[in-house]
Amino acid sequence: MNRTGQPGLIKVGLIVGSSRPQRRGPAVAGWVAERTAEHPAARAGEVTVELVDLAEQRLPILDEPVPARFGDYRHEHTRRWSTVVAAYDAFVFVTPEYNSSVPAVLKNAIDFLNAEWRGKPAGVLTYGARGGGRAAEHLRPILAEVGMAVLPSHVELGLFTDFDWSGQDRSDPTAEGRIAPGEDRAAMITAMFTELLAAVRTAGRDVVPAVGR
Repeated sequence: MNRTGQPGLIKVGLIVGSSRPQRRGPAVAGWVAERTAEHPAARAGEVTVELVDLAEQRLPILDEPVPARFGDYRHEHTRRWSTVVAAYDAFVFVTPEYNSSVPAVLKNAIDFLNAEWRGKPAGVLTYGARGGGRAAEHLRPILAEVGMAVLPSHVELGLFTDFDWSGQDRSDPTAEGRIAPGEDRAAMITAMFTELLAAVRTAGRDVVPAVGR
C-alpha cells in the first residue's frame, strides 16, 4: 500500500540527519540508497527511495506559535516541509551520534510537524565512533511520540570498523574516511528495508493529510 492506502508505488524518504560541514551523513545515506536499490521490491519497481537532506531544507529553530499537533502552520518554510514529509509512506533516518544523542537539526525537523509523521513506519541507522547506539536510544522514543511505527531493530556503523581510512590520518578530526561496511551490514540494511516495506503494506490505511498547507 502507498500513502493513499491503495496498491501502488511505495515512497521511502531517506533522511540525512546532520547538517554540519564535512559531515559523513550524505555518504552513509548514499550507501543505504545503493543497498536499497538492490532490494527485490526496488528492482520490481514497487518502491522508490529518495534522499531528504536536512541541510538543504534550511529550517530555522522551531518558530511556529501554534503546537504542531494542531496543523496550523503560519510560516512558508513549515508548509514546505509539511509537503515534503507528507509525500512519503515511510522513512529511514540516518543520523550520527552527537554527545550521546541526535543532532539538534534532526530533533528540530521532527518537532516542526505531527500529522505528517503519524502512522508511518520508520527505520533507524546510526553511525559514530562506537556505532551511534545512544543516538538510536534517544531517537526511537522521539519518533514514537509523533506516532511513527518504529522498527524494533536498527543498524549501526562504526567509524573505525565500517570506514576505510587508507591514506588518511584517523587522528585528524576533519578526515572523513571512505564508507566501506562489511557484508553483514549490507544484509542488515536489506532486512530492515524488507521489514519497513512489510509495515507499510500491513498498515493499509490512509495517512492523515497535513492541514494548513
